[in-house]
Amino acid sequence: MSEQVRGRFITVEGTEGVGKSTNIAFIQTLLDDANIPHIVSREPGGTPLAEEIRNVLVVPRDEAMCELSELLLVFAARAQHLKTLIEPALEQGIWVLCDRFTDATFAYQGGGRGISVDLISQLQDLVQGRVRPDCTLLLDAPVDVGMARAGARGALDRFEQEKQTFFEKVRGAYLQRVEQEPDRFAVVDASADLNTVQANIAQALIAQIDLYNGGRHG
Repeated sequence: MSEQVRGRFITVEGTEGVGKSTNIAFIQTLLDDANIPHIVSREPGGTPLAEEIRNVLVVPRDEAMCELSELLLVFAARAQHLKTLIEPALEQGIWVLCDRFTDATFAYQGGGRGISVDLISQLQDLVQGRVRPDCTLLLDAPVDVGMARAGARGALDRFEQEKQTFFEKVRGAYLQRVEQEPDRFAVVDASADLNTVQANIAQALIAQIDLYNGGRHG
């Protein structure tokens, strides 16, 4: 019996309004067409307990949340998500397609809130061990474009209510992550028309699909 091939961990990142939900659904069709078993999840969230933590993080409230509380809640949800859902799926050869992961923490809490990158890195090592995404798709668009799209969706959550300067910092932090790990990231211009965006996403994932199928059948 051949050894079980570990699943691939694919994350989709970006600021508000870049079309993550629409394009994650498109990626699901690509994986279905390639007969690749997969699950879709999100951060913060992904499990019942982690979703409760998400609710604490995103629902607007009268009491201001301090930056450190926000950071620790994000990693508390992530620890539960990893232990309960992500790691077991990957071990079973199931792909995990996740709407945001730790790059979002470096972007939102690091870039947006100004929390030390070294502190975030320490928590990353503590909570994740060796677990890192195999491939990260960054859907990138000018902040004003994304904010206009997000505003058209309806009521804004606690993060979406931040000002444009906050999201400019978030976007800058994302692009800095790309510079630091160019082999892991694929940057997709999310301001292009949908057909172009999805063609670029498909191109970025071909290598991951081929690598997985080659290992599974080799």
